[in-house]
Amino acid sequence: MGAQRALLVTRRLTDAVQARAQRDYDAVLNDADRVFTSEELVERCQDVDAVLPCHSERFTAEVIAALPDRLKVIANHSVGVDHVDLDAAREKGIIVTNTPDVLSDATAEIAILCMLGAARRGAEGNRMIREGKWDFWSPAFMVGRQVTGKRFGILGMGRVGQVTAERARGFGMEVHYHNRRRLPPEAERGAVYHERFEDLLRNSDVLSLHCPASTATRNAINAETLALLPEGAILVNTARGDLVDEDALIAALQSGRLFAAGLDVFRTEPGGNPALAALENVFLLPHIGSATQETRDAMGFRALDNLDAVFAGREPRDRVA
Repeated sequence: MGAQRALLVTRRLTDAVQARAQRDYDAVLNDADRVFTSEELVERCQDVDAVLPCHSERFTAEVIAALPDRLKVIANHSVGVDHVDLDAAREKGIIVTNTPDVLSDATAEIAILCMLGAARRGAEGNRMIREGKWDFWSPAFMVGRQVTGKRFGILGMGRVGQVTAERARGFGMEVHYHNRRRLPPEAERGAVYHERFEDLLRNSDVLSLHCPASTATRNAINAETLALLPEGAILVNTARGDLVDEDALIAALQSGRLFAAGLDVFRTEPGGNPALAALENVFLLPHIGSATQETRDAMGFRALDNLDAVFAGREPRDRVA
């Protein structure tokens, strides 16, 4: 199994994960740690049996069609798989896996950080001190929003959504959610289910996004849906940038329709959106939802576990295609 199999690792992973990959596989590492173009990705996959990519590598139908027959597995170092054309992979007979469960806590922590940073004007205050501009104080200075006791709306009550709901309950928040299907009572834990997304919006003082990006959810947050949120609501996105129409979000933030936003993901990554970055009422992070040592090790090990299973002739634990 091990050293006879060639594995392309597309990005720099943690030391422990790369050490295991090199121990058990003929691992080809991306020493430059940069995103491959589609042409480079296809070229580097020609002489390997498997690839361990991140969400930054896009396996479109065209890329998958150009992959060699020897490549049997795309073992993603991510939960989301919207960067892989799953239908094309199935048609070509390539197994696709992801890494669920292991990043729920870390991503939930970032969602709460984004909520608090947005509600308490964290970006504005941080910038003020760093630039030496804090020269005034009064009871009306830097007044933000208190989240305690407010309604916390969740779009997508999967693993991350449920952990985030638990963290929000710690602030005494009332949890509301919309999901493809209602959770059983033991998983709901008193959360209010809204069958219609529009009803969730109307009942969310803070709206936190935790659903995958798909044809059904892209631009789910747009001018029309933003208008349904209560005046002065806060938007949090730690899921995928494609969920949000960023132009509509900017307009809502500039008009005061939204009080603030806390964002860890963007439509353009890396880089983000300069127009969003120019606004004082946006708390921004560079897609670090799972960026803890514990979680990144666990993600890499989970991806390798899936590879080990395939090459041992077993069904991988986290197969999505």
